[in-house]
Amino acid sequence: MTFALRAATTDDSARLAILFADVFTDTFGDLYDPANLAEFLAAHRAPHWADQLADPAFAVCLAEADGSDAGYAKLGPLRLPVEPALPAIELRQLYVGKLWRGTGIAAALMDWTIAEARARGAGELYLSVFTQNPRARRFYRRYGFEEVGPYQFMVGNQADEDVIMRLAL
Repeated sequence: MTFALRAATTDDSARLAILFADVFTDTFGDLYDPANLAEFLAAHRAPHWADQLADPAFAVCLAEADGSDAGYAKLGPLRLPVEPALPAIELRQLYVGKLWRGTGIAAALMDWTIAEARARGAGELYLSVFTQNPRARRFYRRYGFEEVGPYQFMVGNQADEDVIMRLAL
């Protein structure tokens, strides 16, 4: 298996919307009432992606493996309820499809994320992760992320218990 990373453009909006919906549903879909899941996914359709990809405050790296969309990482302005000591940016999403987990794609996307955050002048990188996702939490800890505090992540009207994590850059 070979993979490549590239900067996503507005032309990738529909592809990213499909990839997001597929990976989120595959990973977390059974946790939600169908109406809550549908409401959440509706907020991440292609027009939403196009708006963010056209906004220079966002950066998205798309991973392609063997001719398929395998994963992506999205950086954007900090919106988590924290008070950073330095200029900060947020890793909004880092998703890898089930077929490509354990292949090095997630690590390559995280390396891109950290390099891009530094290139944008950030001194701190924040993210939130589901408390019941131990694999992701271990992954972020390997990169030096530290837990900052709890966060309620909304999917429709269901509040999930996430944890905010921070990496000093």
